[in-house]
Amino acid sequence: MFYQGVKKTIVARAIEKKCSFEGDVHPLLQRIFLARGITTETELDRTLAKLPSPWLLSGMEEMVAHLITAINEQQRISIVADFDADGATSCAVAIKGLQLLGAGQVSFAVPNRFEYGYGLTPEIVGLVKLQNPDIIITVDNGISSVDGVKAAVDSGIKVLVTDHHLPGHELPEADAIVNPNLADDKFPGKSLAGVGVIFYVLMALRSRLRDTNWFERNQIPEPNLAQLLDYVALGTVADVVSLDQINRILVHQGLLRIRAGRCHPGLNALIEVSGKNPQTIAASDLGFSLGPRLNAAGRMDDMSLGIQCLLTDDPVLGKDMALQLDELNNDRKEVEAVMKLEAMALLSDMKALDDRHLPAGVCLFDANWHQGVIGILASRIKDRLHRPVIAFAPAGKDLIKGSARSIPGVHIRDVLCDIAATHPKLLSKFGGHAMAAGLSIKMHDYPPFALAFDEVVNKRLANNVDLEQKIVTDGELAEQEMTLEIADLLQNSATWGQDFPEPVFDGVFDVIQSRIVGQRHLKLVLRKPGGELVIDGIAFFVDQPEQWLGLRQIKAAYKLDINEFRGNRSVQFIVQYLEKIV
Repeated sequence: MFYQGVKKTIVARAIEKKCSFEGDVHPLLQRIFLARGITTETELDRTLAKLPSPWLLSGMEEMVAHLITAINEQQRISIVADFDADGATSCAVAIKGLQLLGAGQVSFAVPNRFEYGYGLTPEIVGLVKLQNPDIIITVDNGISSVDGVKAAVDSGIKVLVTDHHLPGHELPEADAIVNPNLADDKFPGKSLAGVGVIFYVLMALRSRLRDTNWFERNQIPEPNLAQLLDYVALGTVADVVSLDQINRILVHQGLLRIRAGRCHPGLNALIEVSGKNPQTIAASDLGFSLGPRLNAAGRMDDMSLGIQCLLTDDPVLGKDMALQLDELNNDRKEVEAVMKLEAMALLSDMKALDDRHLPAGVCLFDANWHQGVIGILASRIKDRLHRPVIAFAPAGKDLIKGSARSIPGVHIRDVLCDIAATHPKLLSKFGGHAMAAGLSIKMHDYPPFALAFDEVVNKRLANNVDLEQKIVTDGELAEQEMTLEIADLLQNSATWGQDFPEPVFDGVFDVIQSRIVGQRHLKLVLRKPGGELVIDGIAFFVDQPEQWLGLRQIKAAYKLDINEFRGNRSVQFIVQYLEKIV
């Protein structure tokens, strides 16, 4: 990402702890890890043996007991998924995993966001009943589906909820609930994505089946559930959950399977269509290339296409569906570009493009905006303004749906809770996380809601939240550190992602050459003042790239990367931010 907008301050990450590294850890890596709170090699262990026990999750005993009964009696199971990448991969893990463990009748349903909205609603229960299920398993949803769970239970259907979203004041009366964010849950990782939760359920189920000699008695080979970790890695990164050690292990192990050529055909087709090399794929590729293509199905059409792509064992069919997803993603980009221009015009009308007039919390609405793209729009505007943002789109029947994105220090779901408490008639429904949430309000309530949102965010900003726009880096690199060996070391030494960011460095450079490529990309040739090493740099998707041509010296924040072209490998900078030096 190239950070556009107003000038930002470049600051180096603080290192407050001393290291306890005993092995041969490069000094640069020690500095980087310490800045992320890592002080021992144990915290960097990415082997599956370091995963905590699934039995630490509350509700797991009840969950597994119901699933064992379902498998023994060959009950009909329906998976109800969310319509994003986490929901799609969760659904694929649930279906493939349950089949591997002996379930014979497993189907799925995923709400169309434009017709049914999010979660296990009573309307979705009515749709699922056509499958005549004995059990509904929710993946990546269900913790707020009080009415939907009741509708299912009243119809004689058992409901097992697997979710990771924050629970509300009332829990659904499901037969079992597994969610690491339940009150008093003992599981050490609260950042599991929905796909991680269902994977943990399957691990516990396999463990219990093994303990009772179920596989031997039924002459079924005990499956290696690690074969599902490519799905788990994709869903975890795409959902932008915090990459704590548990999630770093899950993502790393999934990447290892992909690099070894052992990923599922449909996912492999997504990699091929995105133009990535499966042998060198990184977590960032899952987030910026594969995730958006999978998400495009739920944003622009129906996530069933994405789930079917993940599930297929036919490479040809997988390629065809991956191409359809790629086309939908291109459509999404076009819609997003128009919406972003309209959003910037709205902000200009609000006089919100300078700090003097900037609201604490920004709400934006346009009657022509696309429901499936408002989340991305909110994220783009949040990045530009460094303020919590909610983008709204029409949802029919005098309702509008909002997608909220926040900044560190402002828990967006708590903001919505505060508004619901002080203005109980404003919010129809809401849910989400610290950094992202969704909500519905009535169209005529938009003006008072926007005022309430600004007011509540303003109160939370007063609680020592830093609103200065900053680019946080790992300091400067010496010229002798700008090598292929160091670039390889940085890429392979850890699993980088949300809350465990990939190293970014900064420095002042002489500009040897600058030119525009592909209309919006800025190609640079740089050298440290007084240095000898000349190195290529590129900044992608730069607004008005011509303004950077002809400069003699710049200050840049960048990632150390490897450019592979026709079998040759060379070091390059991926430029994240530029400043003109007068």
